[in-house]
Amino acid sequence: MRPLGDASTFKSDWIRGLVTARSRTVRAVPGAYGVMSRSAPAYGRVAVVIGGGCGHYPAFAGLVGPGLADAAAIGDVFTSPSAEQVYRTARAVDGGAGVLFSFGNYAGDVMHFGLAASRLAAEGIDSRTVLVTDDVASGPPERTEERRGVAGGFFVFKTAAAAAHRGDSLEQVEALARHANARTRTYGAAFAGCTLPGHDEPLFTVEPGAMELGLGIHGEAGAETVPALAPSDLADVLVDRVLDELPPGRRVAVLLNGLGRTTPEDLLICYSHVHDRLVAAGRIPYRPEVGDFVTSLGMAGISLSVTVLDDELTALYDAPCETPGFTRIAGASGTEGEAEDEADGSAAAHVPAVLPEGSDEPPRGVAAELLAAALDVVREHEEELGRLDAVCGDGDHGQGMVRGLRAALAAAQAGSADEDGDGEFREDGKFRQDGEDGEDAQRVGRRLLRAGTALSDAAGGASGALYGLLLTEIGAGLGRSAEGPVTLDAVAASVDSAFEAVRELGGAEVGEKTLLDALDPFRTGLLAQRGSGTSLAAAWTAAAHEADRGARATADLVARRGRAARLGPRGRGHPDAGATSLALMLGAAARVLTRRAGAGAHHLEER
Repeated sequence: MRPLGDASTFKSDWIRGLVTARSRTVRAVPGAYGVMSRSAPAYGRVAVVIGGGCGHYPAFAGLVGPGLADAAAIGDVFTSPSAEQVYRTARAVDGGAGVLFSFGNYAGDVMHFGLAASRLAAEGIDSRTVLVTDDVASGPPERTEERRGVAGGFFVFKTAAAAAHRGDSLEQVEALARHANARTRTYGAAFAGCTLPGHDEPLFTVEPGAMELGLGIHGEAGAETVPALAPSDLADVLVDRVLDELPPGRRVAVLLNGLGRTTPEDLLICYSHVHDRLVAAGRIPYRPEVGDFVTSLGMAGISLSVTVLDDELTALYDAPCETPGFTRIAGASGTEGEAEDEADGSAAAHVPAVLPEGSDEPPRGVAAELLAAALDVVREHEEELGRLDAVCGDGDHGQGMVRGLRAALAAAQAGSADEDGDGEFREDGKFRQDGEDGEDAQRVGRRLLRAGTALSDAAGGASGALYGLLLTEIGAGLGRSAEGPVTLDAVAASVDSAFEAVRELGGAEVGEKTLLDALDPFRTGLLAQRGSGTSLAAAWTAAAHEADRGARATADLVARRGRAARLGPRGRGHPDAGATSLALMLGAAARVLTRRAGAGAHHLEER
């Protein structure tokens, strides 16, 4: 992902944008590439100055403001600020009580901040420097002073700034910042590299199906390449690498940091596993933070930073601040009780359980078997359905239908387990229960009702609502039928009723490039064979053929409903995703009915 900014003016342009958009908390340092707090200088108080190259926002300039850093000196992308810029920035916020510099342990930063400190000393301004060295991937435990600083710097900056704002001396602020750094560890992973302004290619690439472990924040590759990991497995790696070196202590501050292109949802999914692992190890996450804090332009990646808190570090972590990138509200401090609640999982106790990806358990009952076949065929065509949906929509139709059908199948399975016996088809294609005609149709109807509700809930979106309604209406129709086996007449009537309900809810008509264009010929085909003596399996198979033809014909239609309607004629040439998925499922169901009934109807060809 290439940055939009011009390489030659990138730094000045984004600083100007930041101080304009966030003028409530920050302003530009006069005559320098730097950002300073609206509350600085504060005379008689230590000034905390951080800094580094741009491309890491919110670090470093986004962590400037009342209660956090007094200023940040900014270099070009991934480049340290010059000694002159650091000097001017520090001079602008000096309040007469000295300056605490803190930044990542990189050669350029060390040299330029060091030169600025010497220049300040020559003018009688005392300064101290605390290097951030939290990255466990960049040096052995016995030489932590050689390690680079990454996202854990946030905890060091927060500690130093809070101590300065409460009036601590320069010596005390320095000691506390070193204390926080010594108790902080970070480890990260990358899924894709970043591209510098003015460049067309990323600094490094990650092969499909792989990820980099032990990365930095300057676009460099990781220390090792491994196969891509699931969120739970990645959480294990991150936590293991951090815990290996973490000092003793129960209460920990946790930052799960995104590197610029990782979605908030992915970060939160990973955090749930990180949290569980930390708690299992006897560490109690305290006021965890999840989001972008120290980025690397558009890199896709994630890092875990953990600081072991004592009472003093906790108080400083709780202290209020307001910056463009992070705000802590006054009086909203955490408590040990809240930390214990987080640790015992009570906050997540009411989150619904996640359905398993699959089960070796065979489907119980005809409703479950039909849904299992539908799930299999949609899963097989998931990518194709996503591509069709992406032509005019958001590309999630296949994914959503798989999710919904998994839930529907689980609901039907549960319903089968709650009822006595399992059903089968008679030779004539009618359904029977353990050799006797009873409430067979009504039993199948109840299972489809549960399945439809579950599908709608799990799939979400318009497709979830429409397909869920389709199932529930068919289930309701069978539930209202007379006691006895499932008949063609009962199914045809139920599908006809379901068609009207779906049409009313969606507001569409046949010919407008929706699932109705497959459902209508299917409904018509079933209704036409009522009273003909045709078995349910044979009638369903013939009607499914018509649905398939209807779905294919949507490629010649122009959408008039939903997101697709906005594209007009540009959507022509591709069949509708909803109609296609419905035809696939009806064909899969036809094969199940034919096999169970032994009716001899020809199989609908797989698409």
